[in-house]
Amino acid sequence: MSEKKKPANAADQLFTLRATMIAGNATDEFIEENPVVSRTIEIKGSQTLKTLHYAIFESVEFEDEHLYQFEIGGKKPFSKNATVYALQPPVGSMGGLGAVMFGEMKKEKGVTQTKISSLGLKPKQKFFYWFDFGDDWWWEIVVLSIGDEVTKGKYPRVIERVGENPPQYVDWDAEEEDEFEERD
Repeated sequence: MSEKKKPANAADQLFTLRATMIAGNATDEFIEENPVVSRTIEIKGSQTLKTLHYAIFESVEFEDEHLYQFEIGGKKPFSKNATVYALQPPVGSMGGLGAVMFGEMKKEKGVTQTKISSLGLKPKQKFFYWFDFGDDWWWEIVVLSIGDEVTKGKYPRVIERVGENPPQYVDWDAEEEDEFEERD
């Protein structure tokens, strides 16, 4: 039987989040075969958004790192009222890539120091994760639950997988060749 402990504070709560892919550089065939690609992840409130990024990144077995950000507070990606959490820009820069590209959304904060518990998340709330600002992998994250009991073990952890892992890069030349072969 697993041992559970009551958290001393909100930072030790257990958050269950479902990350569902809503856009990305995937082929029509992949999307047809995998109409839903989601990963349900348990993460402690004391862990950071950077840790959540790696949990999603590793859950789909992506290999190459790219820029990423989280948007919290908007109803859809690029909402002007969303708070953007990204890698902190260098001192003296004009702001993170999201702020530069999309005109100062609301405010930008860092992922490395922002703890999940500090976000004020509520069950059923959704927010967004954008990975690779060229191939545009977008994930909608829904808070399924927030628990006060944390089972001993390593976190974050994936507790459910729906759909295959999308290939991080598609060989579009091979895809075009396949289309031409099908027409012949």
